[in-house]
Amino acid sequence: MIGASWTQPYPSHRSPVLARNAVATSQPLATQAGVAVLARGGNAVDAAIATAITLAVVEPVSNGLGSDLYAIVWDGERLEGLNASGRAPRAANLARLAGRSEAPVRGWESVTIPGAVSGWVALSKRYGRLPFADLFGPAIRYARDGYAVSPIVARQWARAAGVLPHDLGFAEHFLPGGRPPDAGRTFRCDAMAGSLEAIAATGGEAFYRGELAKSMVAHARSHGAVHALDDFAEHACDWVRPLAFDYRGTTVHEIPPNGQGIAALIALGILERLPGTDGTADSVAAQHRAIEAMKLAFADVYAQVADPQHLRVSPEAMLDRDYLARRAARFEAGRAQDFGPGSPPAGGTVYLATGDADGMMVSLIQSNYMGFGSGVVVPGTGISLQNRGAGFSLDPSHPNALAGGKRPFHTIIPGFLTRDGAPLAAFGVMGGPIQPQGHVQLLTRLLDHGMNAQAAIDAPRWRWNRDGTLDIEPTAPAEWRTGLAALGHRIAAHDDTFDFGAGQCVMRCGDGYLAASDARRDGQAAGF
Repeated sequence: MIGASWTQPYPSHRSPVLARNAVATSQPLATQAGVAVLARGGNAVDAAIATAITLAVVEPVSNGLGSDLYAIVWDGERLEGLNASGRAPRAANLARLAGRSEAPVRGWESVTIPGAVSGWVALSKRYGRLPFADLFGPAIRYARDGYAVSPIVARQWARAAGVLPHDLGFAEHFLPGGRPPDAGRTFRCDAMAGSLEAIAATGGEAFYRGELAKSMVAHARSHGAVHALDDFAEHACDWVRPLAFDYRGTTVHEIPPNGQGIAALIALGILERLPGTDGTADSVAAQHRAIEAMKLAFADVYAQVADPQHLRVSPEAMLDRDYLARRAARFEAGRAQDFGPGSPPAGGTVYLATGDADGMMVSLIQSNYMGFGSGVVVPGTGISLQNRGAGFSLDPSHPNALAGGKRPFHTIIPGFLTRDGAPLAAFGVMGGPIQPQGHVQLLTRLLDHGMNAQAAIDAPRWRWNRDGTLDIEPTAPAEWRTGLAALGHRIAAHDDTFDFGAGQCVMRCGDGYLAASDARRDGQAAGF
């Protein structure tokens, strides 16, 4: 096992969970749904699906029935990746957004065709042991009978209520009595229960070709959007080969573009080529190295990552080791820099991890993007729709420019580790642009400093922003602020731990697993 130390050097209310079957998620009721499926004889994929479906109900601020999804599965012999992100409707085009400088972040113009339901179906068909409909029980019960809203979800809910449009279905479905529910209040959504029952009974057909699709299209057209029944009927998710990059004897795997997972691999490749520090995980020098590596990675990713059918530079070119060495040569230990993209050689989110006693493991992430996504909730269905169209560029010369039938740049990224061809860990850190940064900070603590997964998740984090500023978590050592500022990093005033992401991990440990869950959310790691 990597992370051989059992010490917990950071303030935390949690210890690693050791079990032969394990689930780690950001919400305890969802974790328990996954554990119950494993106890009934389901495998890690069944548990992941049941957990994902339940999360759509009990953590609706971050995901819902209108989400997108990515997953990496160790099936006992090999890794398989699933891209269940959606595409823009065929009639979408840049002319519709003429005069705007950025893609809309709310309303129907920000909605791409949701892929999560197709991901649940695809995972179940390929790997599931239990009947698909059996995985919906807890979610339907919580939607119809209600559940007590957990504290951090309630906090997120209140934040979203202040910025979302209230005339697109959000208020009708998610503001009972005209206000967001407080922690401990019971929330129920009978319309969502009905939609879940229809998806379960039809194997997802109701969502893409049946009554639910018709409801979504009718609502879109009533608001002047171009989404059509054919857009839903033609949606398909794709099985893909995960990217693989060796870092210090361990192979790190990410889903290839249109996701930003490659940013973590680029940063790790650059870090490997930088001069070492004093070996202390929390030193200013160690943070500076990682921040600069991430900045170099983002410069390339923001310039190049797009729908895989529209890439101008291949992932292999961006991960070329000679190219990464040239990028690493730009690093300076004594100052922070602003980096532009290089020239490679031609050529609101929930995360969960599961592992079962037979060795199957799943790394899965599902998201509506920003809190409650687009703010569109389809009347009578409880389907809250993601706003992934906000990830498109409106620059017609950019590979990520909006076009009909195209997937946008995506932030959500599941991660996986193998060593010598054997599975090691399913991991992820949810939270928009923090995700590849969180992957790098988690992995350097695991692989470079020997921490156990719970300690690595508990550790303080920083977040580099696209405007060039740097946020530092309030729990970080005081010298991070003074030391990094002295190197030229522009430190932003930030005191909210919510924006530093939340990680989950299920890692091989002996003949079972070590499971860890981030205290920055309501989550839980559990097993038996």
